Amino acid sequence: MMDDIATYDFNSLPPITLTEAAIAYVRQQIHKRGKGIGLRIRIKTTGCSGKSYQPEIADTIEKDELVFKVTDDVVVITPKNDFIFYLKGVQIDFQRQGLNAVFKYLNPNEKGSCGCGESFTT
Repeated sequence: MMDDIATYDFNSLPPITLTEAAIAYVRQQIHKRGKGIGLRIRIKTTGCSGKSYQPEIADTIEKDELVFKVTDDVVVITPKNDFIFYLKGVQIDFQRQGLNAVFKYLNPNEKGSCGCGESFTT
């Protein structure tokens, strides 16, 4: 699998993007915490459909992560493996639904998701 990553031209792949609502939320969280550089998205094996998104505010960039500049003050960071296999071309939105506030993912790589919306399959 690592050989596949070494041969990828990451500049030719569709980037990860954020809507204005998602950018505003990430900025708010960074400001609230008093630190941070952007949003990290990891993929975890879990749930009914097999994979789930794991967002967090990132303070650093770890080895083998890709960085996508969204604005001058917000980036999206993800491990290379997660990007190649699950996240290329994803758009991330942030929505408030009643008392809940969640990231929503428009992912062209998804083939399906579970009924509760917590996990997906590719």
